[in-house]
Amino acid sequence: MFIISINPVAFSIGDFTVRWYGIMVALAVLTLVLWAMREVKRGGNLSYETVLNAALAGIPAGIIGARLFHIIDHLSYYLQNPGQIIGRDGLAIYGGVLGAALGIWLYSRFSKKSFGYLADVLAPGIILAQAIGRVGCLINGCCYGLETSAFCAVVYTHPASLAPLGVPVHPTQLYEIIYNLLAFGLLASLRGRLKPDGSLFLGYLSLYALWRIGVGFIREGTPFLFGLHEAQVISLIILAVTIPVLALRTRWVKKEPG
Repeated sequence: MFIISINPVAFSIGDFTVRWYGIMVALAVLTLVLWAMREVKRGGNLSYETVLNAALAGIPAGIIGARLFHIIDHLSYYLQNPGQIIGRDGLAIYGGVLGAALGIWLYSRFSKKSFGYLADVLAPGIILAQAIGRVGCLINGCCYGLETSAFCAVVYTHPASLAPLGVPVHPTQLYEIIYNLLAFGLLASLRGRLKPDGSLFLGYLSLYALWRIGVGFIREGTPFLFGLHEAQVISLIILAVTIPVLALRTRWVKKEPG
């Protein structure tokens, strides 16, 4: 059993507080942009201008999507407290991923860039960024697991934590960090080996969907449909789309040098 006593608030300036969660989310976004910049240096069909424009389209769309999915997941609360709808607390990772994907897709349509190629380039960076973002969740105390007596349980003790204090719970955030890092290694090794373009991104979506279905059974959450969490329902829909497409269209090719 491990104790987490870190103050989730990194610092305050007057009434304005900055939590470690926000810092880690910012680092996650930066990591994804740096990953894309790395791909530019490696050559291919990417330019710095394309990365910048894709970021300008994807980041705001991701933030809006993350907030929207969070509101839908806690709809009863926000219907009773509509003044809280516009706020900076509460984001859903699936909304962020799908919102950013939509923003980049729209950019690709207007710029006539290949969305599949862009998505494949970003796929390993996305899962790496999610691992970094979950560090913020671990400190923040959000996205915690069910109560458990397992040896790896964590107990939050700081009053500002969002987790129940003094209760041993599954460190589902840590579980996901480990899973995401393993998935990152797999996706990075598959870069350039799957065709047509977009296959690696579909592989990323499938891997993460499988994880969210499983972890949902040991993680606190609001029942959304048939007793499942919102993320589990979305994951099932994603798998229903991605698995057939991968099975029917994806092929293994020899990786190009570089």
